Amino acid sequence: MELLNRKAHFEYFFEATYTAGMVLCGTEIKSIRAGKVSFNDSYCSFHQGELFVKSLHISEYAFGTHINHNPLQERKLLLTKRELSKLASKIKEKGYSIIPIKIFFSEKGLAKIEIGLGKGKKQYDKRNVIKEREADRDIKKKYGV
Repeated sequence: MELLNRKAHFEYFFEATYTAGMVLCGTEIKSIRAGKVSFNDSYCSFHQGELFVKSLHISEYAFGTHINHNPLQERKLLLTKRELSKLASKIKEKGYSIIPIKIFFSEKGLAKIEIGLGKGKKQYDKRNVIKEREADRDIKKKYGV
């Protein structure tokens, strides 16, 4: 099961993608398995040399007790030191952001997040993407492909 950030590829050009582990509690895992995740305005940032994902909304678990998690808490991402240093150096350049692309489960059943190093698209780039999408749709409709 994959949970995709559909808006990410529309808003950013991605230069590199990384797969990271996440530090989660039990009720967060159960909510992710139920598909209760929203990527709206989520991003990653560094704090004291560690990478955290912020504004990633994982809904409270419906059958949780009073020990439920905070839906908008920061979650630590697990990457190697080499990957962290590459990301830290790139993020200092103007226009780069680290954006979550998708959340999925590995073969071992661990929750992983795919993050991308992206540069924001300008308005005219977004318009070109929309034009190309509509042209492809028209061709498929016309020729039945």
